[in-house]
Amino acid sequence: MSKVAVVGAGTMGNGIAHVFGQHGWDVVLIDVSEAALAAGLATIRKSVERLEKKGAISHQLAADTLGRIKTSKSLDTAKGSQIVVEAATENPGIKFEIFTALSRLLPPDTVLASNTSSISISEIAKHTNGPDKVIGMHFMNPVPVMKLVEVIRGQETSSDTVKQTVEIVRDLGKTPVEVNDAPGFVSNRVLMPMINEAIFCVQDGIATAAGVDEVMKLGMNHPLGPLALADLIGLDVCLAILKVLQDGLDAHKYQPAPLLEKMVAQGQLGRKSGQGFYAYRD
Repeated sequence: MSKVAVVGAGTMGNGIAHVFGQHGWDVVLIDVSEAALAAGLATIRKSVERLEKKGAISHQLAADTLGRIKTSKSLDTAKGSQIVVEAATENPGIKFEIFTALSRLLPPDTVLASNTSSISISEIAKHTNGPDKVIGMHFMNPVPVMKLVEVIRGQETSSDTVKQTVEIVRDLGKTPVEVNDAPGFVSNRVLMPMINEAIFCVQDGIATAAGVDEVMKLGMNHPLGPLALADLIGLDVCLAILKVLQDGLDAHKYQPAPLLEKMVAQGQLGRKSGQGFYAYRD
């Protein structure tokens, strides 16, 4: 039986844990916060129950999925894992600290993956004893639904590590796309400027948020408008990614819209705060 440790029980972490559990992996979901672990498990349970109700999975698979997922506040419980997927907050210092600890704790053949949406895999790998085993494994939100996983090769990531990770992604029923390490990778290097321009359209009074989203949905066949998507991602996360793109590529080209910075400063972060470009009850 394969075992995975997922570090970080937030939106992405609990989704990753859910998908691994649903595909037969023993999962330990690790977080420093007991409240985050409880909330993460509750989200997984709700998601699994929704899938069962829709007939997407059987009652037995739903029960098996929940039974495979354990929680812990200690990184020590990652021992014995074939792969560790870090899904902590998008903060370089926190990620570096986690990878340093994991590298000391685990055998050198353990794959250490990061779900980072923009931070350099090569920089993360510098904080380990085995940079050849460090790789990016960028899932899309919501994880149980979205098929894409960007598999990001750092400067020292070995071909064997890439091969292992691609096989794991396929085992999860996802589609891996291999990309090289660069600020924002492919997904966010393309997506964030679009979201930023959509915010400028609202800021400049060209259209309402709903109007901008309708144009992109009906005119460009996007299933979700860029501002509703920004709310789903988290406006704070969007801002953090734009700043990574600024630092790594072009300070002017990726300058965040002042409206985005203002909303984040006011705590209007999107769905997770209940208010972003739209209001959310749950």
